[in-house]
Amino acid sequence: MKRWTRLILLLALLTALGLLAIGTASANSSAVWPTPGKNIKKNGKLEIDMSHTSDGYFMAGVSKKNKKRLKLRVVKGGQTLTYDLVGDTSFEVFPLQLGSGKYEVSLYENVSGKKYAQEGKITLNVRLDREDAAFLVPSQYLPYSKSSAAVKDADKEMAGMSEKEAYEWVCDFMKTRFLYDFIKATKVKAGELPDIDGCYKTKMGVCQDLSAIMVCMLRTQGIPAKLMIGYADKQYHAWVEAEVRGEECFFDPTAALSAISKVKVYTVERYY
Repeated sequence: MKRWTRLILLLALLTALGLLAIGTASANSSAVWPTPGKNIKKNGKLEIDMSHTSDGYFMAGVSKKNKKRLKLRVVKGGQTLTYDLVGDTSFEVFPLQLGSGKYEVSLYENVSGKKYAQEGKITLNVRLDREDAAFLVPSQYLPYSKSSAAVKDADKEMAGMSEKEAYEWVCDFMKTRFLYDFIKATKVKAGELPDIDGCYKTKMGVCQDLSAIMVCMLRTQGIPAKLMIGYADKQYHAWVEAEVRGEECFFDPTAALSAISKVKVYTVERYY
């Protein structure tokens, strides 16, 4: 009996000192990582892996290697999102950020100039496990993986933090550890995706890079976060919105670095 009493007292002491975390989830336990499945549907040249739509994403590719420019159009309830699609038969991950319901996914192939022809169409009837599922997973516009330095550092630095503490830590991290890349800003092309890994390494980036890094770090800690794209007054821009314990939180990493003039109105065009 005395031995069990001593053991209980020892466990209590270790817990109080923070050396034993009883009932605390591991740092990356809330992260969602896209994985291929077997529920694949085909139509024309379009192939879609629908195995994990309940987790907020689908995977799309083409049946044969294609050197022509390809577009993937996702339509739901009058809202349309258009993506570039790599034509090397590999699957890319796309979010179901418009919530549960019917999605129509179409593949378009460049014919000539700006003309495209439809080469496949598939309907997805989506029922999400949680309506914000798409904001907890990497996708084409948020390219990160388990091996990304941003993910590893998030796991290390935010282990054991509450959602509010983790959010505040990331905000401070973006403000104090990064620089805005004014040179890259003059070279960014339309449709260019955020470079999470490259910009995290240099600690420099443009608005979409900085925002994507922040979203990545939040999502891996189980905090739903959105990469917002639209206008800061009249300037095309990207920023972050996150849901922290049920509260909508706004953060603009570029503004935090004083790399953009004070914004009066943010207008959303799309989000990922």
